[in-house]
Amino acid sequence: MMAANAAKKGAIFTKLAREIQVAAKLGGPDPAANSRLRMAIEAAREKACPKDTIERAIKKGAGLLDDASQIEELAYEGYGPHKVGVIVECQTDNRNRTAGEIRNVFNKNGGALGAEGSVAWMFDRVCLIEGTKAGVKDPEEEAIEAGASDVQVLDGDKYGFYGAPEDLKAIETALVARGFKVSTAELSYKPKNYTELNDSQKKEVMEFIALLDDNDDTHRIHVTVDL
Repeated sequence: MMAANAAKKGAIFTKLAREIQVAAKLGGPDPAANSRLRMAIEAAREKACPKDTIERAIKKGAGLLDDASQIEELAYEGYGPHKVGVIVECQTDNRNRTAGEIRNVFNKNGGALGAEGSVAWMFDRVCLIEGTKAGVKDPEEEAIEAGASDVQVLDGDKYGFYGAPEDLKAIETALVARGFKVSTAELSYKPKNYTELNDSQKKEVMEFIALLDDNDDTHRIHVTVDL
């Protein structure tokens, strides 16, 4: 059990380090000037990721180490069990390995990996900003004031705000100014419609998602199911 827990923690650290590396590559190594990097570092610290791991990921992403391997972001589309639309965003240093592993999960669990665009039409491309703020009386008003088009209550004082992709920074800035502690600010996918499933079918889909998420290269998973 201890070995299994250690392996699971190691996998989490790997995913956190990859996000830090990608953020540093895209926006530079200074978290004060790179909000994606700052949030990635904060997420890693919350999971007790070692300081050396964080610092190495920043340097690697910024090209400050003699290491030729680089992480790239890819998205795979397909249908999961019961024709549920699925988009899997991955961060990998070997796209051939990742494609084979993701395809294997689909094929062995009632799904089918598709070509680019095969299920993307089932989603809107949006920006997603998640943040917490105590005492919010009217989430809809907060969304309107921040320039977001939609808002969802996620958990307690945590909210998810959606908007046009090009409005990501403006909405994030507005929410921070309104007292929100932003933990996520990224481009995302929002289902246009949800696939209707019974409890048994939903359980199968959740197990399928868990298998995808267990892959070291998986970063985000989007499905047409309201879980």
